[in-house]
Amino acid sequence: MTEITPLSKEDCFYLVDRYKKQFDYPLHRHEEIELNFVENCEGARRIVGDSVEVLGKYDLVIVGTGLEHVWEQYTCKSDKIREITIQFTPSIFGDTFLAKNQLKSISDLFAKATSGVAFSLGCIVRIYKLLDELTQAQPDFYRVLKLMEILYILSKDEDYRLLSSTSFAKAGATSESRRIHKVEEYIRANYRRELRLEELALIVCMTPSAFSRFFKLRTGRTVSDYIIDVRLGHAARMLAETMASVLEICFECGFNNVSNFNRIFKRKKGCSPSAFREYYRKNKIII
Repeated sequence: MTEITPLSKEDCFYLVDRYKKQFDYPLHRHEEIELNFVENCEGARRIVGDSVEVLGKYDLVIVGTGLEHVWEQYTCKSDKIREITIQFTPSIFGDTFLAKNQLKSISDLFAKATSGVAFSLGCIVRIYKLLDELTQAQPDFYRVLKLMEILYILSKDEDYRLLSSTSFAKAGATSESRRIHKVEEYIRANYRRELRLEELALIVCMTPSAFSRFFKLRTGRTVSDYIIDVRLGHAARMLAETMASVLEICFECGFNNVSNFNRIFKRKKGCSPSAFREYYRKNKIII
């Protein structure tokens, strides 16, 4: 479902602070960036892109433009769920203002939000009081300042996690290394076939061993893990949007063994390919 938010062109952001007994909104996406905080949500399930996670007591994520997301009841028993939702356009502060050195971290956060970002419990503790202050502040100017403060603190969190794979979210490469960017683009264009380390190393004129170390240092992941994540992202997108069988998707996305595909998908996504498809079909509403 594509949501049309209440945010008007004359407003900076839309804010709602509510208590509820259950999660009942369907899978959706919208053009605005969304910052969503949930309290007393232990046992609920959050889907952002192709990420499926069961939550603890607190959850705080930022979701970028056009990325599917939903919070569902699952095994959550709380009847006092608190949810604070803030929606705003990517240009809330203006592109020129965000380009300044002092705001680069916020600009980077907006770019990461394209894949969805989950923040650490420590970060949630740091901004918990600020969220309360935001909801209670005088409207207009002071609320905008408080939101900017919150976003700045979030942008400095070093324990964040990207949620959706970039291939599912159709996000661009985030590495600042030109050599890494070049390899990532090559993998995205050729993920359907076998890719060898020697082939990728040749793209950046490095030996396979040196390239392997360089890639891990710059991305925090091994080359094989990155290739698997790209393939799984495309597989998840096909599961969500097509009627192709799991077997067809397996081979279309570069896996050569369906048992291996099922095993890797469940290990990485927390559910089987068939269960993932069911989550999307159950929650998806087309209007």
